[in-house]
Amino acid sequence: MIKKILISQPKPGSDKSPYYEIAKDLGVEMVFRPFFKVEGLSSKEFRQQKINLLDYTAVVFTSRHAIDNYFKLAQEMRITIPETMKYFCVIETIALYIQKYTQYRKRKIFFGTSGKIDSLIPTMVKHKDEKFLVPLSSVHTDSIESLLTSNKLKHKECVMYRTVSNDLTEEEKQSFDYDMLVFFSLQVFVP
Repeated sequence: MIKKILISQPKPGSDKSPYYEIAKDLGVEMVFRPFFKVEGLSSKEFRQQKINLLDYTAVVFTSRHAIDNYFKLAQEMRITIPETMKYFCVIETIALYIQKYTQYRKRKIFFGTSGKIDSLIPTMVKHKDEKFLVPLSSVHTDSIESLLTSNKLKHKECVMYRTVSNDLTEEEKQSFDYDMLVFFSLQVFVP
C-alpha cells in the first residue's frame, strides 16, 4: 500500500493545490522535492560569450528564469538598462513579471497570446528595426533562431542560465523511504 509519495516539484505555493486534496482523499503523505534547479551563469561565464547587453534595443523573454538572470547579470556587471529598452514576452504572465525589475509600460512591453514564440512574431516584425537579444537556457533548440532568422529580424541568442541537478543531502539519502516517486521531467533520465 502506498503511504508516502515523493514528488519531483517545488512545494505548491497555495493550500488550494489539488495535491493536498489527493493527499487528504487517499490518506497519503506527499513530500515535494525538486530534483533540478535553475542556476544563473556568473558574469565571468557570460562575458565569455562576448555579448554587450547595451548593444541591443529589445529583449525576448521566454520564461521568468530568463528575466531573473538577465537583470541579475546586468546588476552584477554594473550595467544600467536604459528606459528605452523594449521587452517581448511569450505570454502576459511573463510580461507582468517584469514589474519586479522595471516599471511596466505598455509602449515598451509586448506579449504573445499562445505562450509560444510564434504568436509574438507579428508584433516583433512591426518592430523590425530593433536589435533583439534572446536569453536562453544552456539546453535549448534552434527553433527560436530559425523563426527569427526566417522573419529577417536582427537578433542574437545567448545563454544566461542552466538546469543543474539538485542532489540529495546525506540526511535525505538516509531517510529515503518513499513508496512512490513521481517525476515531471524527462531530464531525470538524462545521464
